[in-house]
Amino acid sequence: MTCLMTVGCGKLKSWLCWSWTYICALWFAMVLTMVYVLRSPLKLQETVNAASVFLNTLTPKFYVALTGTSSLISGLILIFEWWYFRKYGTSFIEQVSVSHLRPLLGGVENSSSAVNGICSYYFIFLSECKVWRNPLNLFRGAEYSRYTWVMGKEPLTYYDMNLSAQDHQTFFLGDTQQLRPEDSVMQKAWRERNPQARIQAAYQAIEMNRECAAAYVLLAEEEATTITEAERLFKQALKSGMELSHSHTYIATGKDTNLVVYIKRRLAMCARKLGRIKEAVKMMRDLMKEFPLLGMLNIHENLLEALLELQAYADVQAVLAKYDDISLPKSATICYTSALLKARAVSDKFSPEAASRRGLSTAEMNAVEAIHRAVEFNPHVPKYLLEMKSLILPPEHILKRGDSEAVAYAFFHLQHWKRAEGALNLLHCTWEGTFRIIPYPLEKGHLFYPYPGCTETADRELLPSFHEVSVYPKKELPFFILFTAGLCSFCAMLAMLTHQFPELMGVFVKAFFSTLFAPLGFFADKMESFMPSCLWHQLANV
Repeated sequence: MTCLMTVGCGKLKSWLCWSWTYICALWFAMVLTMVYVLRSPLKLQETVNAASVFLNTLTPKFYVALTGTSSLISGLILIFEWWYFRKYGTSFIEQVSVSHLRPLLGGVENSSSAVNGICSYYFIFLSECKVWRNPLNLFRGAEYSRYTWVMGKEPLTYYDMNLSAQDHQTFFLGDTQQLRPEDSVMQKAWRERNPQARIQAAYQAIEMNRECAAAYVLLAEEEATTITEAERLFKQALKSGMELSHSHTYIATGKDTNLVVYIKRRLAMCARKLGRIKEAVKMMRDLMKEFPLLGMLNIHENLLEALLELQAYADVQAVLAKYDDISLPKSATICYTSALLKARAVSDKFSPEAASRRGLSTAEMNAVEAIHRAVEFNPHVPKYLLEMKSLILPPEHILKRGDSEAVAYAFFHLQHWKRAEGALNLLHCTWEGTFRIIPYPLEKGHLFYPYPGCTETADRELLPSFHEVSVYPKKELPFFILFTAGLCSFCAMLAMLTHQFPELMGVFVKAFFSTLFAPLGFFADKMESFMPSCLWHQLANV
């Protein structure tokens, strides 16, 4: 809430900054005008008359050039503002005003409180925008690379791959003081940006030690072009990892254990992709029993997807009963799988017309509430499930409640929703009702915390550039884009009218400036009547 108030106050203060800047500019212009006037011994009324004569001598060509130039400049500003807003989600002028003009105009009251406010803001930002490893991430060589070969596009961003490299270094290599020679080679291999350089480094590590499990993992992830080949390399990695665990007992509780857990999980995913679903379910259950403290890996999400493929809905409900707890962090997989089970019980007979006549039954109400709960947690998912938005390959990391998580969930679970007769129809009829419950999602939630306002920025880093990132809630156009658009249109219209109807526009401009200078002439007459003329000569000499 503090973060939201900070952002709202920032926008208000930026508008105030620009208002003060505009007022100061007007005062500065008036002062320069008065200085120029006072430098000559003319009377005020004569100065006003001279200004009117000067304006009357201007030709229509001057007004055409003036309005045309103004329209061109404001149009260029509009194009830049629109590009900046589409790329970064904010107004450039507003950002500059908040960052630079507000401190100059006294917007920062106390340096220490400002620093504390910035620190607390970034703490909230980082806690809300923490990225997680995608539990169902694909294989680079067997899946992501094939997409690149066919489509000619890179499905992964450098930011996403860099996070994966950091994960592998931390998870597999552990403390740098206990690195073996082959581990040092693998540490450099994960940092390489070029895939071929990583593969060559893995082979170099295998030459140094035939039992280097991390090297086989890298080859299985990136060099194997089929799931079968990846499974063979993972089995070799598991064999090497188990041998290392037995030969180095002091490491077995650390990095080698993490490596074994990762390999077993990927082997279970290989079995799932190759159609051996029951075998995959057994491997996942055994892994969760053997390492119950590694819940942060979210292996239960892999298990839920495999059980849904088996249509073992009772087992799915049992898993949800364990992990869909108020004290545990939620995910789109948990929320939407729970909604799918409740929707499946009533969706085959659900009819919007009949429900509007007789009302919703208890089971239908429970299903609708589960859908509203899921949509509140991640509002981006329904458009992918309802195929209102095209899917892409999921990234290797996701942001909970963001578009990246929605892509990852829908990519693997769309088929399960289609299999449940009428479930997508029920979702289509009810999901938008969530937004009536939470009219201000950034300020107050219903069942969850307010929706974080930083998801768009993080998702743009995780998702490829050819994907249109889903934004929630929809952002209104910044004030300065609307202002520059109106200014550009108005100046262009004046330039066109002046060019087409020079005499008529000349009369209009003269009348406008006569009306504008009438109060100034009246003010000049009053000033001359109250103040002696010698005073004006003295001021002019100064």
